[in-house]
Amino acid sequence: MPLPLEGLNVVEIAQNLAGPFAAEILAHLGADVVKVERPEGGDDARGWGPPFWHGISPAYLAMNTNKRGITVDLKDPQDVAWLANYIARADVLIQNLRPGVVEELGLGADALMARNPRLIYCSLRAFGLTGPMRLHPGYEPMVQAFSGLMMMNGDEGGPPTRIGTSILDFGTGMWATIGTLAALLQRQHTGRGCVVDTSLLETGLAWLTGHFAAYRVSGEVPQRHRTGSNRVVPFQGFETRNGPLIVAAGNDRLFAKLAQELGHPEWAGDPRFQTNAGRFAHKDVLLPEIEAIMLTRTKGEWLDRLEQAGIPCAPIHTMPEVLAHAQTVATGMVQPVPGMDLELMGLPISFDGKRPAIRRAPPALGEHDGEIKGAPSS
Repeated sequence: MPLPLEGLNVVEIAQNLAGPFAAEILAHLGADVVKVERPEGGDDARGWGPPFWHGISPAYLAMNTNKRGITVDLKDPQDVAWLANYIARADVLIQNLRPGVVEELGLGADALMARNPRLIYCSLRAFGLTGPMRLHPGYEPMVQAFSGLMMMNGDEGGPPTRIGTSILDFGTGMWATIGTLAALLQRQHTGRGCVVDTSLLETGLAWLTGHFAAYRVSGEVPQRHRTGSNRVVPFQGFETRNGPLIVAAGNDRLFAKLAQELGHPEWAGDPRFQTNAGRFAHKDVLLPEIEAIMLTRTKGEWLDRLEQAGIPCAPIHTMPEVLAHAQTVATGMVQPVPGMDLELMGLPISFDGKRPAIRRAPPALGEHDGEIKGAPSS
């Protein structure tokens, strides 16, 4: 099956997570992505370990499949001139160099698009294109904190907690890809490229859209709810005799079913609990009651019982548990990497029922120098 972006030429001058993830999505979709790294050490993410796989960190491996890789010394004017000429033949540039550096090198949007008006020039930043912090560099935990996202995560009454995956890096990579694809569609009509900008801060603010709306409506600062919701009750994790379980009674009908299974059908008619607004107002009474009942059975027993009653629920899995589950296996998300005794996650999109495969292992540093630059590999 031909992939949607076959024939698209992409250059990636990016490292760590957000930029490489954006380029990897395009590569999964069939684009020819050429990753540019510095000769000494390459992408910083190569060293983000332990653990390591043959000296390379999982962070690098996970973000760089289906790409070719070259080295370019950005301190060497001849190398920079070669790179500018190479980008002049590309469709897309993905870059996340430190703000200001790319313009100093002569690789800014104005310079490159003057040579290649059809270029889609996509920049990923920490704090945005404009404003007093536009030139500030930033990493995931900094921007989780700055954006307010970290303040929404953790136990009620406890300290703020970092979200356990790099949600801003991955989200910003997705926005960059969405923007790039929209710009490519626009180019079909106008014949011209454009500049696409996104940032970790904008992603963090976007992920807070529901909390922001509630704050604007109520004027009250949103509170943390651990595994729960700031809007729906009960909609959270409960401990059982042998592990936690998420119960998501997302409407009054489901709560009535839950009340029946918990042995308290009268709750559905209790004025305090009849509506979600009432349950939220009286959650300090209701939730301890549910918690005590959930501890009387095992996770498996509750899953069987609640699923049979049509009440949405799910176990809180560990990594080995979710990978071993038949549903995860059935998705085909876990894919072998050609030439490597390793599996990585694939693209979470299918076309006509078929998921694009990992076709190429992450490139070794400078692996394709000879193939692309016409010189022996360094």
